[in-house]
Amino acid sequence: MSETLLKVRDLRVSFGRRPGPPWRRATTREFVAVDGVSLDVGPDETVGLVGESGSGKTTVARAVVGLVRPDSGTVTVDGHRLGPVGQRPAALQRAVQMVFQDPRSSLNPRMTVAAIVGEAWRTHPVSAPAGDRTAALHRLLDDVGLDASVARQHAGELSGGQCQRVSIARALAVKPRLLVCDEAVSALDVSVQAQILRLLVDLRASHRLSMLFISHDLGVVHQIADRIAVMRSGVLVEQGPAGEVLVAPRHEYTQALVGAALELNTES
Repeated sequence: MSETLLKVRDLRVSFGRRPGPPWRRATTREFVAVDGVSLDVGPDETVGLVGESGSGKTTVARAVVGLVRPDSGTVTVDGHRLGPVGQRPAALQRAVQMVFQDPRSSLNPRMTVAAIVGEAWRTHPVSAPAGDRTAALHRLLDDVGLDASVARQHAGELSGGQCQRVSIARALAVKPRLLVCDEAVSALDVSVQAQILRLLVDLRASHRLSMLFISHDLGVVHQIADRIAVMRSGVLVEQGPAGEVLVAPRHEYTQALVGAALELNTES
């Protein structure tokens, strides 16, 4: 097995630049959201990508799953280069799945949970169970801590925490190797956050998953990440084992983030 599952190299993503002749492009302001980011995620490893709002971490996540086309740089999984999601071979589409920030908006509220998971199986038929799909669905719901009866409910009837569990089940249905979690607990109550984080830790072990976990909250990242990468203004300023980054941060920006997290913990 490769020592690196996900490899991001010299990733650059910008917005606002129009195609056309140089004189036209020169009049359009370009915003560089990600500038030369390189990071790795190993098998069965969770890497926390942390930074304040606007730091570029979500853009990195969207580039990894193919929702944003980079200006330059490469994203590979097991040595296979990943292009935009619609141009990826089916196996690579299944290999990388995303869990979004807002669990309610990421699900169609009029669809039942069974239909949501069934749609994932129809999109990726290779991953669909060969036997009884109802039994497979119930096992999947049990994996994410939901009762089998939830399968008949519509997404709009569920709580935020239940919706996020369904989102995770939908991602797991296609048997991914890498989960990209973009602020996956930030829209949830603190008690529900802890439950979802514990679930993700358990799923990583039981499903042999790697994770790229994006968050603005160092306290959250500390609970789940093996390594931490810190972004500021589109640039990766520090990365290393979670314990080292949190206990002895080298960059002044990371030091400020750690200090702010400690103050919040003291106040609470």
